[in-house]
Amino acid sequence: MLAEIKGLNEECGVFGVWGHPDSAQLTYYGLHSLQHRGQEGTGIVVSNGEKLRVVKGEGLVSEIFTANVMEELKGTSAVGHVRYATAGGGGYENVQPLLFHSQTGSLALAHNGNLVNANYLKHQLETQGSIFQTSSDTEVLAHLIRRSGFSQIKDQVKNALSMLKGAYAYLILTENELMVALDPHGLRPLSLACLGDAYVVASETCAFDVIGAEYIRDIRPGELLIINKDGITSEQFAFNSTKSICAMEYIYFSRPDSNIQGINVHTARKNMGKRLAVEAPIEADVVTGVPDSSISAAIGYAEATGIPYEMGLIKNKYVGRTFIQPTQSLREQGVKMKLSAVRGVVEGKRVVMVDDSIVRGTTSRRIVRLLKEAGATEVHVVISSPPIKNPCFYGIDTSSKEELIASDKSVEEIRQLIGADSLTFLSAEGMVGAIVKTEGTNGFCLGCFTGNYPTEIYPDTLQYYYQK
Repeated sequence: MLAEIKGLNEECGVFGVWGHPDSAQLTYYGLHSLQHRGQEGTGIVVSNGEKLRVVKGEGLVSEIFTANVMEELKGTSAVGHVRYATAGGGGYENVQPLLFHSQTGSLALAHNGNLVNANYLKHQLETQGSIFQTSSDTEVLAHLIRRSGFSQIKDQVKNALSMLKGAYAYLILTENELMVALDPHGLRPLSLACLGDAYVVASETCAFDVIGAEYIRDIRPGELLIINKDGITSEQFAFNSTKSICAMEYIYFSRPDSNIQGINVHTARKNMGKRLAVEAPIEADVVTGVPDSSISAAIGYAEATGIPYEMGLIKNKYVGRTFIQPTQSLREQGVKMKLSAVRGVVEGKRVVMVDDSIVRGTTSRRIVRLLKEAGATEVHVVISSPPIKNPCFYGIDTSSKEELIASDKSVEEIRQLIGADSLTFLSAEGMVGAIVKTEGTNGFCLGCFTGNYPTEIYPDTLQYYYQK
């Protein structure tokens, strides 16, 4: 997946365990399987029933949690986090989980998503005396919880959650319980599993597989789960009839071996490729996909058209993270380091190149050039999603609107800029139909494609994304 180069990144992944003596070790393995959701920082908070302890840092899971560190993390419950810096920026202080102490007990927060009213709430809280220690929107929830007038932590959390707008999958750990919450629209994936008598929660089901946990169900929109020594209880803190899971989770954020709402991600992507074959039939000699997230769609396209699928592009898996840089010249260098065209496969061939999206266009242009330099006579680009015309406000780092190539350019203009012989995007209806095999686009957030968002977007947030 070339998300790091293209500037389209998921903010983070969360993982939690309750009731297992090896909770920290299980969390380590769970975070390792979620590493694709964030590579800039990671952390684990463990509880032994009396106090919470945190270890976190900037870097990969394997870099921060060495054998010596893991030996010191003892407890029967834990929450973990992997982060890609979007809202709030980077820095150690923003690495999660965030841990707070007070006279009434400690609280750890791990958050996947982005709050669209975070600045508004911060302003209100600061006028009431709150002092924020981070620039992350996650900290807002801690202040709202502690300022609640309710005596029970459950009621404090429910009241605080009701004030939030946007996308959030929260894990909240105290000395005595683990609470799990999903926003009223269900914008982010979050699932529950069991491992013997223990409970496990994760952003993706692939994290359950690596530790042998048994999937139970997805967390419902607006649901608050409370897990403690008495078992597990469920309450609704909000009700909403417009479920809006982020379509990008199916397109490429989630791992292909994960299931979201009972739908396997690989199967959904393969179906997108098959639908592309209907919407964009092309006479060609070979089909190839851009590693890694586009491989499934490329296989589907090849199966539906009868054109052979080949590995026309190879990903160098041993390149470090030095290519994650903000400038265009360094992004293009990153593509050179990350991908190579296979001359023996594409030379003298008409190639269909399947990719999951086009953001700025720089990556697509470079890949088309790689294929043609390797001898491809034609390169036809087919994209397994609609054009990204609008920024995402819910925790995906889609650039500002002015940096999105499709925001002010037609498909033909984009084709010319990337140097392809043809360019086709999958329709929104075709994409959703490939995922759920139903007509219409209900049940998904398609804001980055259509500009129609499931929540109110606050003016300061709009200004940030449209003028930055």
